[in-house]
Amino acid sequence: MLLDQGPASPIETMTEIALHFAANLLSCWIIVRMIYQSKAKRRDYVFTFTMVSASVFLLCRMLSGVELDLAFALGLFAIFGIIRYRTNPVPIREMTYLFLVIALAVMNALAPMSMPELSVAMGNVALWMLAFILERLLFVEHLVTKRVIYDRIELLQEGRREELKSDLAMRIGEKVERIEIGDVDLLRETAVVKVSYSGDDLSEHIDSSNRL
Repeated sequence: MLLDQGPASPIETMTEIALHFAANLLSCWIIVRMIYQSKAKRRDYVFTFTMVSASVFLLCRMLSGVELDLAFALGLFAIFGIIRYRTNPVPIREMTYLFLVIALAVMNALAPMSMPELSVAMGNVALWMLAFILERLLFVEHLVTKRVIYDRIELLQEGRREELKSDLAMRIGEKVERIEIGDVDLLRETAVVKVSYSGDDLSEHIDSSNRL
C-alpha cells in the first residue's frame, strides 16, 4: 500500500519555484534576445520585457494558492490601467511581444501545477517557433514610421511626389518607401507628413514631432 507522502517541504517548494522561474527566464530570453532583439536591434525594450516576465511569473506563482476577493482583483486591474494610460504609446509590434512574454510567464507559473511539465515545455517551444517563423521567414520588411513637420509645401502639389520623397530622403538620411500627407498649415507654410522607410528604429519614442 502506498503511503501518503504529505505536503512538500518548504525547501522542496522553493526549489521547484526557483527551477520554474529559471525556465521562464530562459524562455523569455529566447523570445526577447534571440528573436526580437536580433531583428529589431533595440535594447530599450529588453529590460522591460524581462522584468515584466519575471514580475508576472512571481505574482502568479506566489498568489496561486491565495483566494483573492473582488476588491483586491479590481485594485490590481486599476494599477495596471493607470500604468498603461500614463505611459507613452507603445508600437504594436512591441505590444505583441509584451503580450507574448506575459502569456509565457502566466503559463509557466500556473500550468505546471495542473499538467505535466513536458506539455508546458512544448507550449513554450510552439510559441518560440511561431514567433521565429513570423519574424524571420514570413514577416514583411519592417518599416519605421516618423511623423515630421515639413516646411516645403510646394512639393506637396500633384506630380511632385518623387521630388518630395527625394527631399525627405536627403534630410532624414534614409530611403523613403511611403509618405502620407496630413494637416497642412498654409499660414505657417508647413505640413504634417508621415514618412515610412526601411530600417531599424533605434530612437526612443517621443511625443513631439520632428521638424524638417
